[in-house]
Amino acid sequence: MKNSNRVLAAALATALALPLGTPAHAATGAAAARITVEVIAASGSGCAPGTASVYSNGDDTGFRVRYNDFVAAAGGDADVVDRRKNCQLGVLVTVPDGWTIAIASANYRGRANLKSGASALQRTSYYWQGSSATERKDVTFSGPWSGLWTTWDVAPVLTYTECGAQSVLNVNTELRVNAGSSTGTSTMSMNTTEGDVDTLFNFSLSSC
Repeated sequence: MKNSNRVLAAALATALALPLGTPAHAATGAAAARITVEVIAASGSGCAPGTASVYSNGDDTGFRVRYNDFVAAAGGDADVVDRRKNCQLGVLVTVPDGWTIAIASANYRGRANLKSGASALQRTSYYWQGSSATERKDVTFSGPWSGLWTTWDVAPVLTYTECGAQSVLNVNTELRVNAGSSTGTSTMSMNTTEGDVDTLFNFSLSSC
């Protein structure tokens, strides 16, 4: 598992060198400039009020989620309740008339400090409110691990919103740490304050 994690990290590091935010169908003209995103709901042990926010890429290819207090920890002096942290976000996405939008892919980034014998899980699912189609990504990590981690999720099927409407994207993220046979404290985080860490959602935008 250690070797496979490092192979995955190397492959994803190469992928991150490529331009991000390129959707399957790019919008053109003034219509694209009117896409907006806004957090309208946040709950969970990993995102206390005011600690999660969203930012448009500025080129209408997607948006980023940034967390300020999202850390799971186990072992050492970590509290039992810190072993699992979660965050449920409701992101209001407004699309201009004549357009419809889907999530084409997502890139999750964070940092981990896992002692030898410890393990961790990052789980994220997202879906448009009112839709039965849910995308989910589970990735496990094994210690020793220290530094940045990143995972990709490409939607196998594009689920589009109603044409020219406001839609809510529900994003549920969970971090878990298992101390296992390790000694000391192990952590798994998605805190923006720890460097180049955020979650990127790439749009697929199409005319109606």
